[in-house]
Amino acid sequence: MYRSREHRILAGVCGGLADKMGLPPTLVRILWLLLSLIPGPLWVVYVVMWILVPEEPKGYRTAA
Repeated sequence: MYRSREHRILAGVCGGLADKMGLPPTLVRILWLLLSLIPGPLWVVYVVMWILVPEEPKGYRTAA
């Protein structure tokens, strides 16, 4: 999994998850936002993924 370069608003985490799951990035962002309204550490998970998940290599989409 990579953070998306193409489908990013903040760090590309939701775009990367969408690419991995084969879903539209907007749907993943909406689900993430709705789930973040539930008490819990979802924003911490986002920041950790931002730090740990590497950014998509340049030319990755053209090679695949």
